[in-house]
Amino acid sequence: MNAVAKLLLFMVSCVLTNNFIFSRFLGCCPFLGVSNKVETATGMGLAVTFVMALASLFTYVIYTWILVPLGLAYLSTIAFILVIASLVQVVEMFLKKSAPSLYAALGIYLPLITTNCAVLGVCLLNIGGSVTVAGQVIEYNLLYSVLNGVFGALGFLLAIVLMAGVRERLETADIPESFKGFPSSLIIAGLMSIAFLGFKGLV
Repeated sequence: MNAVAKLLLFMVSCVLTNNFIFSRFLGCCPFLGVSNKVETATGMGLAVTFVMALASLFTYVIYTWILVPLGLAYLSTIAFILVIASLVQVVEMFLKKSAPSLYAALGIYLPLITTNCAVLGVCLLNIGGSVTVAGQVIEYNLLYSVLNGVFGALGFLLAIVLMAGVRERLETADIPESFKGFPSSLIIAGLMSIAFLGFKGLV
């Protein structure tokens, strides 16, 4: 298998097969809370993509070249949360200055990216982790750690935008009163998760 094919299969694995929302069930809080409108969901997905990509890079470097040589690997979770919180602060300041309407729409869910288990989850998965793609085991080195963060975040973006699109359509649909709002959101999430299970044997 050449490098390009390997990279494409790895991307499909991250985005579809091992989707953080539908396969790993990480990051469900913003997924359900900020998926009312496609525009807001897209903003959240892009913010998470930025944070997850840079967090994957910085945490891998800090863990491999600082914590492990100093015998401080047990501090990895605390160090990772500090890195993620710093990146979220940068995103928050940027959106507040450049896109105040999106900043207001995201509300409390923007600073909550700090505690988004999908972001912390990808950082922890990158440490000594691996994934099997087309029968080949890929160890998470620096390159694949960053790619795992980027592609995993794109899977999160895909999931939250699809969810927002369905929820927008449901606002004009004639459904029973008892199913409106959060109950219908849970049903949609369950059905989408079942649909994504169809990608399980793809790579």
